[in-house]
Amino acid sequence: MKRTPLYQAHVDADARMVEFAGYEMPVQYPLGVKKEHLWTRDSAGLFDVSHMGQIVLRGDNVKTELEALLPVDVLGLELNHQRYGVFTTTNGGVSDDLMFTNLGDHEIYMVVNAACKEQDIAHLKNNLPTTEVEVVDRALVALQGPKAREVAAQVLPELKDLLFMQSTKLEWNGIELWVSCSGYTGEDGYEISVPNNAAIEFCAALTAYDEVEWIGLGARDSLRLEAGLCLYGHDMDQSTTPVEASITWAIQKVRRAGGEREGHFVGADVILSQFTKGVSRKRVGFIVDGKAPVREGVDIVTEAGNLAGSVTSGGFAPSLGKPIVMAYVQTDRLDQPLFASLRGKLIPLTPAKMPFFPSRYYRG
Repeated sequence: MKRTPLYQAHVDADARMVEFAGYEMPVQYPLGVKKEHLWTRDSAGLFDVSHMGQIVLRGDNVKTELEALLPVDVLGLELNHQRYGVFTTTNGGVSDDLMFTNLGDHEIYMVVNAACKEQDIAHLKNNLPTTEVEVVDRALVALQGPKAREVAAQVLPELKDLLFMQSTKLEWNGIELWVSCSGYTGEDGYEISVPNNAAIEFCAALTAYDEVEWIGLGARDSLRLEAGLCLYGHDMDQSTTPVEASITWAIQKVRRAGGEREGHFVGADVILSQFTKGVSRKRVGFIVDGKAPVREGVDIVTEAGNLAGSVTSGGFAPSLGKPIVMAYVQTDRLDQPLFASLRGKLIPLTPAKMPFFPSRYYRG
C-alpha cells in the first residue's frame, strides 16, 4: 500500500489505519468517529486527503479543450475561482467527479478522486490534444468547521476573507501553498495543497491550536452524507447520469439546451435530453424511522413490497441524532410511502431535502 506524506503524523496521533484506494489511510483517531464528526461541526477538523489526484493543465487552448470533456462552464470561470465538475461517458454516465480552478496564464488546477486518478490522467492526456498534463506530487489537507477560518487566519492571515470557491496561492515559512475555500463536509473551510517535505510541519502548526483535531475517513463519510454530497462509486458511477444523480445544478445554463455553448461535451445528447424528457429514477434523501442504520445496498420498497430503488449511502447522522440514507428511487414511486427492507422488516422512510444538515459555506 502507498502512504501519504502525513503517514507518520497519523501514527503519532494513534490513528487506526486502513486500506483505502490503495493507500494506508486513517479511518479514525482515539476520539472516535462520532466525536470526530461532532468536533468538526462544532470546531475545526483536519483531514488528510493527499491520496486524491492533483493535476495541473497548461496550454493556450486548455479551457476550450477541457470544456469539450466536462458538461460545465469552463470558459466562464473567473480567475482564482474553483468549480465542481464531472467527467462523462458517451452514454451520459459519470466516470468521476472533480474540482478545478482557473489559475490564469492558461493554467487549470484539478483535484480528482483517488480511485479514479489513473484513468482520469489517461483520459486527459488522450483528449486534450495541445494541453500539457502534469501530475503534481504534493500533500493535500482539508481544514473544516466553524472555527476553521479563525484558526487559518492566525496561521495565514490572507485567508481571513477568502470566499467559498475562491482560491489563492501564498507563502508560509518560505513554502508555497495552494488554497481553495472548499471542502466536502458542508462546513466552511479550506483545502490546502502543501509540498510533501513541509506537510507534517504545516499540519503540526494547525493542530497546535486547541480548536483543531485530526479527523479520519469514518467521520469524513458521515459528514459528507449529512451534507448530501455524492461519494463517487457509490452515489454515482458510469451507470448514472448527472440528471439521475440530482446534480443538475453543476451544469450551468450556458451548456444546456438553448445556452450559448450548449452541448459539445461527452454524452451531451443523452444528458441534455433528460432535462426535458425526465428520468425514470433519481437520487433522493430519506430520514429513517427508528435508530437502526440502513446501509448501502438495502432495497427500497413500497408498502406492498414492490421494489422501488436501492440505498447507495446510509448511516447514523450524529448531527441529527437519527439515521439517514441517499438512494436511487423510481420517479413514479416517489409519491408513495416507501420503506427500507431490512432483515425482513419494513422500516418507514420520510423524504428529506438535501443537504440533511444545513451547509455553512462562507460567502461573505
